[in-house]
Amino acid sequence: MKIKAYLKPSCGWSNGVRTIMRKYNLPFEDIDIINNRDNYAEMVQKSGQPLSPCVEIDGVMLADISGEEVENYLVSNDLVKANSKPVDAPLNAGCSDEEHAKMATKTVRFF
Repeated sequence: MKIKAYLKPSCGWSNGVRTIMRKYNLPFEDIDIINNRDNYAEMVQKSGQPLSPCVEIDGVMLADISGEEVENYLVSNDLVKANSKPVDAPLNAGCSDEEHAKMATKTVRFF
């Protein structure tokens, strides 16, 4: 399975996607859309919209998706078997105030 995840370096929803990848031990390409203008443009072109996270699984683009929704897609399409392994971060949570503050001081925004 080939997985490309268009994520912010620090974001609740992006961290939820990363959590699912760890939960199922799935290798994936973690693509930074905040610090690289070309990555962001690629995500928008492929997904047809500007919101993140977006996850491409074997050519299928899941746009503006939470970790919970990624897990549901993987399980319902028999790409993984559901498991009850504990997760280390919320699967469906927005960015905290601290994450927003960190992004505002350490990143370059293109949108």
